[in-house]
Amino acid sequence: MAIKTRRATMNDLQAILNLVNELAVYEQMPESVTAKIDDYEKAFSENLISAHVAEDDNGIVGMALYYDTFSTWKGKMLYLEDFYVQEDYRSRGVGQLLFNEYIAEAKRRNCNIVKWEVIDWNLKAVKFYEKNGATIEKCWWDCKIIF
Repeated sequence: MAIKTRRATMNDLQAILNLVNELAVYEQMPESVTAKIDDYEKAFSENLISAHVAEDDNGIVGMALYYDTFSTWKGKMLYLEDFYVQEDYRSRGVGQLLFNEYIAEAKRRNCNIVKWEVIDWNLKAVKFYEKNGATIEKCWWDCKIIF
């Protein structure tokens, strides 16, 4: 079964949300996902989010969800919000295909920088990103307020 990647459509959003929930379980925070399909559909229809998916004959097995933002230091930026490949498809090049799509999309959008987060204990992901030329900054702390 060959893996194909493509730009996500509105019809893919439920599968993407399902993968986000799988990611939350993997990161040991399943209760943290409170966004619903309506939130995804609204954001997608307003062009707030975009995504690429990886699929085979079994359906969607991975995704990269991203959005445009701006770095006051570097200019136009594409932020990778979620990047996930189902466990049975890891170490088979699926993640690399999706990551390449994300980087290509940033270049198509004339971005100067791409950015994302990686959880500190996910050493396979850290190595994957370093292999792809990423700088892993350890001096910045995430801050948030959840309403």
